[in-house]
Amino acid sequence: MLTSFRKKYIGDRRFYRGVLAMVVPMILQNLVTNFVSLIDNIMVGQTGTEPMSGVSIVNQLIFVFNISLFGAVSGPGIFGAQFYGKGDAEGQRYTFRFRLGICAAIVAVGLAVLGFFDRELISLFLSKDDQPEKVAATLDYGLRYMRIMLIGLIPFGLGQAYSSLVRECGHTSVPMIGSMCAVAVNLLLDYGLIFGRLGMPKLGVEGAAAATVIAKYIEAGVVILWSHLNTGKIRCVRGAYRSPYVPRELAAAMVKKGLPLFINEFLWAAGMSVIAQFYSARGLDVVAARNISLTMTNLFGAVYIQLGACIAILVGARLGANKLKEARDLDNKLLFFAVAVSAILAVCMIPLAPAFPELYRTEDEVKALAAYMILIQALVLPLWSYTNACYFTLRSGGKTGLTFLFDFGTTWLIYIPLAYVLSYHTKLDIHIVFAIVNFAELLKVVLGYFMVRSDIWINNIVGGDTPETE
Repeated sequence: MLTSFRKKYIGDRRFYRGVLAMVVPMILQNLVTNFVSLIDNIMVGQTGTEPMSGVSIVNQLIFVFNISLFGAVSGPGIFGAQFYGKGDAEGQRYTFRFRLGICAAIVAVGLAVLGFFDRELISLFLSKDDQPEKVAATLDYGLRYMRIMLIGLIPFGLGQAYSSLVRECGHTSVPMIGSMCAVAVNLLLDYGLIFGRLGMPKLGVEGAAAATVIAKYIEAGVVILWSHLNTGKIRCVRGAYRSPYVPRELAAAMVKKGLPLFINEFLWAAGMSVIAQFYSARGLDVVAARNISLTMTNLFGAVYIQLGACIAILVGARLGANKLKEARDLDNKLLFFAVAVSAILAVCMIPLAPAFPELYRTEDEVKALAAYMILIQALVLPLWSYTNACYFTLRSGGKTGLTFLFDFGTTWLIYIPLAYVLSYHTKLDIHIVFAIVNFAELLKVVLGYFMVRSDIWINNIVGGDTPETE
């Protein structure tokens, strides 16, 4: 039995070398990005609870935009990964053009919505039960931060189109290098512009926003420049701007596969923001504590998120090459690897839970609640890792309808009603409410297990040779 388990879920050294060569640069890029966010968050946290809460609320709203953009490029990315596995540069070029158009459209919508309705959106997270002066200050800081952060939507959108293309071609170190270049600039500008050091003006939250926006332009610029200087490696970039042409049949197929992903990602991210809004009904202290806990959890969560993205690329390429048995075997091993790594990370998070909030200049009650939230999220981390891996498995074979059911269904039919009832219609302490909502992920684990086990996701969507016989 042990031998059978090893054969199914554990690879050899060659397997792990190949996986790590692919995923480590992706993880490092995400870790670097989240580390900058962590430092940025801590620096803003030194200025007080209200500035930190205002920035946290805006970042929650921008999170919806970022995830929506990720969902928009995911549909064409499925086809791009399989075209790359097939060796079809022209097909991949079409998917890249489609991604550029979609990203431009979403950036325009994001600028309009967040620009015109900033006050109304931020106000949703402000409880009327808090002190009026604290609410007014938090709103003011949020508005000032938002107005500058909007400028960063443009490079982020264009950078996502290029980064997703470069990754599916196997050059995962390039976005990582772009992120590292951005990190150095962001940290330097954060220190200078938030606190008025190094001869720079003291701008507080506006300085944090300016530093982030400049870093986003640098990060996107590195990936875009590298892509156009290395057309031998990224063949589909050559001639990509000569024409906007995308075959009607392929565009329709990408819309068919991609629309559920986009809607799913948007509604999932919106759902997370809705849950955050429900928590905020318990006061601004909860908003601040959750911001602190998420900053740390996102740093550790970068690993399982990128392992999921690795599943989409590696398994998708094998499906596109009609290596169906190999795709199934690879997915089993990657899924187990993702959960095992996340379990180790969870063990590392637990002792850090009480220490991390001490880095912030805020009330003791906020620090204690943040430490508790970090502990709960550490325990849930392996569950998130498993469901994330299941999501990318289903997506690799183009089963976007199932991914929609998997993510949107659980978020809006289970988590949101649960969080709403517990937050607004019970007197349960926020500690209990937070734990129940997070451990509801167990239901999603069960659903993901049966979906992946069914093998319904094993599918070639770009055509080619006759599939392997099973």
